[in-house]
Amino acid sequence: MRRPIALGLGLLVTIAPERIVEPAERLAFENPDAGRLRPWTLPIARLKGLLFVRLLGRRSENPRVLPAAVAGLGALLALAPRSALAVGLRIAYENSDDLEVKPWVVPAARVLGVCYLAVGLFAGRATAPDDREESASIAR
Repeated sequence: MRRPIALGLGLLVTIAPERIVEPAERLAFENPDAGRLRPWTLPIARLKGLLFVRLLGRRSENPRVLPAAVAGLGALLALAPRSALAVGLRIAYENSDDLEVKPWVVPAARVLGVCYLAVGLFAGRATAPDDREESASIAR
């Protein structure tokens, strides 16, 4: 059930990233109309959505580097949310210094980092039946 929802969100980001960015700006910034996105921000969001859909659409195991990257990003967000937020804003906005982040954003970034860290560290640790094992048992 979660996979189709995640695929749908990935497709939404790929097709219409502004439908995610604009509400997120209104939610996270005291002055959302002040932000000027860099020219590459929305195309990179599309690329990220496409990569997300591609990774979720694969039936085989995800590359081993993916959980490590997610855990690394999570550690950064959990340990230094203000710095991570500042870097992210500088990458995405031409006038990041003019943006006023609402007070709840930094703690939420820390919580998100802890979640990413947990997913990265514990991804694939649960034992799930292998498709080949199921096929073999059905064939018997």
